[in-house]
Amino acid sequence: MKNSLIKTFVFLLLFGCSKNNNDWQVYDESSEIKFNENHTIERMQFKLIQSKFNDKNNWFRLINSYLVDFNEKDYQSLKPLIIEKDIPSIQKSILSGALTYEKLTLFYLYRIKKIEFNKDTYLNSIISLNHNIVIEAREKDKKKPNSIYSLYGIPILLKDNINFYGLPTTAGSVLLKDNISEDSYVVKKLKESGAIVLGKTNLSEWAYYFCAGCPLGYSAIGGQTLNPYGRKIFESGGSSSGSGAAISANLSSVALGSETSGSILSPSSLNSIVGLKPTIGLVSRTGIVPISSTLDTSGPMTKNVIDNVIVFNSIMGFDKEDNFSKKKIEIDFDNITSASLSGVRLGVFKGLLSEPLYKNAIQDILNAGGIIIEFDPPEINFSGFRKILDFDMKKELPEYLLKYSKNNLNIETISDILSFNSKDSLKRSPYGQDIFKGIISDNTSKEDFEILKIRLKEEGKRYFDESLKKHSLDAILSINNYHAAYAAAAYYPCLTVPMGYRDSGVPANLTFIGPSFSENKLYQLGFAYEKQTKNRIPPLY
Repeated sequence: MKNSLIKTFVFLLLFGCSKNNNDWQVYDESSEIKFNENHTIERMQFKLIQSKFNDKNNWFRLINSYLVDFNEKDYQSLKPLIIEKDIPSIQKSILSGALTYEKLTLFYLYRIKKIEFNKDTYLNSIISLNHNIVIEAREKDKKKPNSIYSLYGIPILLKDNINFYGLPTTAGSVLLKDNISEDSYVVKKLKESGAIVLGKTNLSEWAYYFCAGCPLGYSAIGGQTLNPYGRKIFESGGSSSGSGAAISANLSSVALGSETSGSILSPSSLNSIVGLKPTIGLVSRTGIVPISSTLDTSGPMTKNVIDNVIVFNSIMGFDKEDNFSKKKIEIDFDNITSASLSGVRLGVFKGLLSEPLYKNAIQDILNAGGIIIEFDPPEINFSGFRKILDFDMKKELPEYLLKYSKNNLNIETISDILSFNSKDSLKRSPYGQDIFKGIISDNTSKEDFEILKIRLKEEGKRYFDESLKKHSLDAILSINNYHAAYAAAAYYPCLTVPMGYRDSGVPANLTFIGPSFSENKLYQLGFAYEKQTKNRIPPLY
């Protein structure tokens, strides 16, 4: 009884109603915004950095009591077991008794507060935290994983356009700040695998299909996502910006992002982590705020390839609610972890050979026994790509709102969202709503839309297939999200893996592209390349 009273007193002292050093204090950011006025990248000339709508202190309101007995000494002692460690290593520590899922979770919560509540280090990578996460971790500790390649007990972050019943799904918009919806299909799959949802990550509002020329990683709810390799210096990538920054800074083990065209590949590359944009249909889109059912997919974002494989293997599955859904492909862990670059045939774009990091990556592959074939892609007719996004989003976003949103705002169309934001545009839409305006004005007919989809898919496939088939290639190598649109249209998967850092210090990735359902092959190549080069250097956090 006495110990219980002492703990209660300590909790009230540390986390009572009055402000204390552990609380987030909103500060005057005008000097930071002024400093960025002359940034060489125009969209890095910020108007806002901190969120006007998200009180960070609410994240921990129901969690702080669990952190009373977790201190800096505990944090430092656990660092060697968690920071930059892959899932198999963490599961080995669990099985040996050196670590528990509760301690793993407390470590991440402590680290999130340590980084995101510090004026000089915060990244705005997180939007919300699961208040039940410690209880769920304790429950997981009652059992052990059946394999070191298991997501059981592993905390995962979700891009905040993915429905999770425990938290609002906002897509970064004030409109959806109270949008509590039933679990998405991918979250159901994660729960089946034993994963626990740590929280939601920031994103480019409406998945960067909202404002034109605005900063990557900005949302009204989350504020401006910052890159851990250069806060306010380097772009954070979009639109899965928070997932990229959070995982790179070791705020959780793994995360989910989503991509229509480049939204996993871009932030993974700019934050020096591994990202997979899967073949369309292998990962369900049910319960994810849409841009385009033609092109949307969710996918894993991780610090290494093997973790990416583990997450992908867990979230696949046929979903009768998703018209594009495909049966799960079998993942071959043995072939992935034993893969070599010796004898593999990889195509490289002649037009990218002037890029120093790309040339270095090619040389690393040659040194490992790989075969490199240089090629020029064919000229293709790729006009009209954005019309697919406009046509789909005009129809499908209102359908999502009707099915899932409980905001009682009588918002039924894109025009309604425009009107809602216009009532307080300086806070709700400081960079304008030009893409939404374009969606409204688009007059593409259903017939023209279907013709356009067929043409773009054929042209996207031809862009890669001429060289893949002619030279019997295992995959094609790109940089970051340079060829994301072509791969999206073709329904081709892309795996992006750290390949180093430019002279400025900004990270860059090598991206492996292959035919539909070639994820096993891409993982083999990515794992072998990662093992050969070990290019990722974590940010100084």
